[in-house]
Amino acid sequence: MALRVTDRAVVPAQTSPLEIEPGPGPAAPKPKAGRDRYLDLLRALALVRVVIYHNFSWTWLPLVFPSMGVMFALAGSLMAKSLSRPALSVIRGRMRRLLPPMWMFGAVLLTAMILDGWGPNSEGHPNWWWGHLAFWILPLSTPPFASNLSGFGGHLPSTWAEQVAVPLWYLRAYLWFVLLSPLMLKAVRRLPWVTLLVPLALSAFLNSGLVDQSGRVMEAATDFTTFASCWLLGMAHNEGLLRRIPQYVVPSIAPLVLAAGYWWLQQAPVDNPRVGPDLEAVPLAQAIWSFGSVMLLLHLSPSWEKWPRPLERFNGVVSLLNSRAVTVYLWHSLALVLTEPLINPLWSNDFIYTHLQWLLSSQWLPLLVAIPLILLALLLFGWVEDVAAKRRPRLFPYPRRPKGQRRK
Repeated sequence: MALRVTDRAVVPAQTSPLEIEPGPGPAAPKPKAGRDRYLDLLRALALVRVVIYHNFSWTWLPLVFPSMGVMFALAGSLMAKSLSRPALSVIRGRMRRLLPPMWMFGAVLLTAMILDGWGPNSEGHPNWWWGHLAFWILPLSTPPFASNLSGFGGHLPSTWAEQVAVPLWYLRAYLWFVLLSPLMLKAVRRLPWVTLLVPLALSAFLNSGLVDQSGRVMEAATDFTTFASCWLLGMAHNEGLLRRIPQYVVPSIAPLVLAAGYWWLQQAPVDNPRVGPDLEAVPLAQAIWSFGSVMLLLHLSPSWEKWPRPLERFNGVVSLLNSRAVTVYLWHSLALVLTEPLINPLWSNDFIYTHLQWLLSSQWLPLLVAIPLILLALLLFGWVEDVAAKRRPRLFPYPRRPKGQRRK
């Protein structure tokens, strides 16, 4: 996340000669940069949108707010800011923050899959199974998971592991962006606009039908080209490149980019005509739409060091989501999967079936059940993020108001 803070020297209107030191004194320390609350808000909204989308599968949600493009852009901005230090130390620090939460997630998921019958023989390729387990240590490719299980005697759907493993692609793509960021930042500084557009051109080539997209390598390449322009936009934002162009340029170009992305989405085949086209199922359309949306969001970029008064009430939730972003993203799918065995027994209760059938059949009920489960995951596993960041572990880092301060 980029922190744009302008240091302004405070000059008194009138200065008495008695207040002037005879010699050059020590330089006044610069004020410590605070968090950019606007970028914090974008990250929190992106996480909430991901959870809602995975619960309701509303295909219009990615059009309203393309969460993945926003998250990659914010990460790219933060990475560019960090690269003022030696590149190897920055990459090592980013990997240290990413991998321990994933290892905890993998330890739980692998144990559960093995207990449910997954193993070398279940896939038919014992050597493949053992070799690919290394991706749970370093996710250069998507870590392996079971596609079909017994569901613990039918209590869970047979595809529960596949549903829980949905977030793993993001970690793989994030790792590759981190590893290539030093080169990407140099390219942004030398040829900014060419660099921003190259991933879109590569995405168009990969999705043209001329390239076989099967296999792990092409899977990683597709995700990389889909979101690389957003990552680069975040870097350009941190470098101040977007502020050097006239203010009217981005609002003039971005709608045309969004129109092109929407047009391409409408041309793509639709799997379910009743649902309609899904942006997240069409990589090139998602790349173009995310690029246009991120351009607008970063162009606004009010850089709030303090919350605007109407948003002050959301400080606690936004701060919590930002401090536990990886935990929420990794564990929300498991929370949604676990809602099924928790809700199904309620259909056997005569009173609930008679009077609350409308609630049992509502899509909102799984979300209401999943929220406490996500909070439980924050308590059980969120502290790993603190350890990975070399902070004091906290069970629930919800910010407290200073003593004696009342809510306005």
